[in-house]
Amino acid sequence: MDRTEKHEFVSSLAAVFAETSMVVVTRNDGMTVAQVTVLRSRMRAAGATFKVAKNRLATLALDGTRFDGIAPLLKGPTALAWARDPVAVAKVAVEFAKTNDKLVILGGALGTQTLNADGIKALAELPSLDVLRAQLVGLISTPATRIAGILQAPAGQLARVFGAYAKTGDAVADTGTDAEAA
Repeated sequence: MDRTEKHEFVSSLAAVFAETSMVVVTRNDGMTVAQVTVLRSRMRAAGATFKVAKNRLATLALDGTRFDGIAPLLKGPTALAWARDPVAVAKVAVEFAKTNDKLVILGGALGTQTLNADGIKALAELPSLDVLRAQLVGLISTPATRIAGILQAPAGQLARVFGAYAKTGDAVADTGTDAEAA
């Protein structure tokens, strides 16, 4: 990599850090190309990116960004994973690390908050952003359906009372006509 390529790489990585909400730092010591390819495809399917970057260049790209707290994690054979959906990138990294002992999660950052490996694992246990949105919509719509049910209940009760009254009125009318006939 020559000087111009390094400068372009640092500026493109800095642009990524400006746009993303979550960065996970992993140690990928001894992973095969096939394993990294599988991890990248899983990350891509979740809307995340996994990239092996030189630590010095990544540190230069982190300088002045909200993720500069992860710079101490960049020692040895590391790789970065990032996405706009913080749960998705953490979930894929943690799930892959469970099945592959050569991928170790070192930590990461969610916005300005630096997370250790346990923080990334806890974040991975949360539901995804789409699931959270669906749950929120469900919570919002549940009171509306309950209100509609409550508002419909008195009308239903009135209809049942009128129906019962009509039936008793028919029964009284029937007994009245029976008494007159006798």
